[in-house]
Amino acid sequence: MKEATEKLLEKATRALRIAERLGKSGDAEFSVGRAYYAMFYVAEALLNERGLRFRKHGGVHAAVAEHFVKTGLLDGKYHRWLLEAFSKRITGDYGIDTDLTSEDATLLIEQAREFLEAAKQFLEKET
Repeated sequence: MKEATEKLLEKATRALRIAERLGKSGDAEFSVGRAYYAMFYVAEALLNERGLRFRKHGGVHAAVAEHFVKTGLLDGKYHRWLLEAFSKRITGDYGIDTDLTSEDATLLIEQAREFLEAAKQFLEKET
């Protein structure tokens, strides 16, 4: 596995830990953001292993669909979760009166954790 891929997976793990702490302290808006970034770093790690880098979130999102979902390498739910988490992160980061709840944060944290584990298993098989 490439060094940058390993660093991105570690960054995802750290983002997940922070999301959990924020969720436990009642900061759902910020917890959702960190959970999204955990997924985003996982997506970047997968793409990095293929030699692919993108400057924008939309490029990462589209490339995950193209290189991993459409090819059947990963379950499409991970891409769907990534897009849903992105939408919630935007709401949490830029919305003034948001309706994000601790349940939203908990769900995204669980999804991020599952995506991280699936990516690790996939990458271990690939290398």
